[in-house]
Amino acid sequence: MQTLAATNGSSSSRDLRSLARAIRVDVIQMIHSAKSSHIGSCLSIVDILAVLYGRILRIDPASVKCPDRDRFILSKGHACAAVYAVLAELGFFPKSWLATFYKDGSPLPGHITHYGIPGVEVSTGSLGHGLPLACGMALAGKRQGRPYRVFAILSDGECDEGSTLEAMLFAGHHKLDNLVAVVDYNKIQSIGRVSEVLDLHPFADKWIACRWAVSEVDGHDIAALERAFTEASLQKDAPTCIIAHTIKGKGISFMEDKLLWHYRAPDEQELQKALEELLYC
Repeated sequence: MQTLAATNGSSSSRDLRSLARAIRVDVIQMIHSAKSSHIGSCLSIVDILAVLYGRILRIDPASVKCPDRDRFILSKGHACAAVYAVLAELGFFPKSWLATFYKDGSPLPGHITHYGIPGVEVSTGSLGHGLPLACGMALAGKRQGRPYRVFAILSDGECDEGSTLEAMLFAGHHKLDNLVAVVDYNKIQSIGRVSEVLDLHPFADKWIACRWAVSEVDGHDIAALERAFTEASLQKDAPTCIIAHTIKGKGISFMEDKLLWHYRAPDEQELQKALEELLYC
């Protein structure tokens, strides 16, 4: 049985913050160049991705199909630019691919796909599919006696989906303690604030009622995220939900907590302003 280490187990918190900054720079350049969307949704999960890929996930760019690798699923598949960026930064594929994002003939489409992209487990796009897929992978791992863990990042808006609730019930029933769901709770979905569209409160109680272990953290606090993931690895007989309180557009002052940046791409002036904030502030 092959044993894998975390992608970069020696990373310090400073290294992870540097990785997060690099991902943010990649994301804004990719989305500007492609004139695509979902920049706010990407930026809110960057710190989570930096901790997962820099410290937690047992994966190896040189052995992407190892049967004992940890699995990661981006259920909010529209935030794919952030995942492509972290994969490129860590050597899963050439960084030159990022410049082609969402363009004709690109290997990197606008919703995440596993076809031809090393390090991507499954394609997602329609919301509410990621957690059910993660449940199936986690159950298979337990039944096969595999040591891998399954991590899934969900949007808060997709917690409106009935398929997500069914998966919550399923995971608790089957005591999938090798499963970790992370909710990107930035409190804004495509057409408005979550509290106005379909309020999730009391959110943690819903997961607890489905027999999950739940922790709530600042989704931009590197140390707090690492502690939460470490504690999740020690959980027995229950899946773990990490409710990450995040800010849509985090890291770019004029994008933070703004619904506008769910769909809009930065123009040239906005790109330069964002890069100045990331690189020189």
